[in-house]
Amino acid sequence: MIIDASAYIGHWPFRRLRYNTAEGLITLMDRNGIDKAVVSSINAVFYKNCQEGNEELAEEIEPYRDRLIPFATLNPKYVAWREDLERCVKDLGMKGLRLYPLYHNYGLLERESRELLSEAAKMGLPIEIPVMLVDPRQHHWMDLDRMLPLNQILEAAKQHPENTFIILNTKTVSPIIEGNRPVPKNVYVEMSRLTAVLTKSIQALISSIGVERVVFGTGIPFHYAKPALLKMEILEIEEEAKEAIYWKNMAKLLGLNAD
Repeated sequence: MIIDASAYIGHWPFRRLRYNTAEGLITLMDRNGIDKAVVSSINAVFYKNCQEGNEELAEEIEPYRDRLIPFATLNPKYVAWREDLERCVKDLGMKGLRLYPLYHNYGLLERESRELLSEAAKMGLPIEIPVMLVDPRQHHWMDLDRMLPLNQILEAAKQHPENTFIILNTKTVSPIIEGNRPVPKNVYVEMSRLTAVLTKSIQALISSIGVERVVFGTGIPFHYAKPALLKMEILEIEEEAKEAIYWKNMAKLLGLNAD
């Protein structure tokens, strides 16, 4: 089994995306042997009210609920986020949150963020935080030109041990593997943008925090799935460890059964 921790549906304002619908995503998953995927709304990143994107997402993936696992996008600076969170979980069946501090212009250590994280912890919702969506070196002039610092996520994880944080789309793990302080136990890292050859950052990450805290992801439809799958193929680790990364770690975080 393969569970993709990092997939998206919706429109990207700055270039055309293909397979960016629920049906298109299923096509990509079938083509690459991916069984399930955690998915959020790209539209929700850019709508003034994120909840409209969450509503669209829930409606679009309804025929594919056995394979697509929805995560809500919320902005703690938006006045109605508490009501939106409750609806996302109780009515729309969202299984976690995907947050975008840079795009929504807030810090993870601010009061509003701490309140949102506290409510998410009470509901047992894992928190995914993309460090970036596209490479800022090639950004459109109206898009962001920077990435979210890993140290900000690590500090938030330290201050909120009751939450589970999953770092998505990071190209470096230096603050994790080279830091003088231990990495909080509630931090997990998705491996799609890391390396399995050259600097071997996936292997270094596994040595630092353990294979049980590394999860598989692709970033589809922003990125091709094959590179992430190839990295997993060439990793010189036991098959049992690969299974943990491919799906077992994520399944445990999501409370999914093995079937």
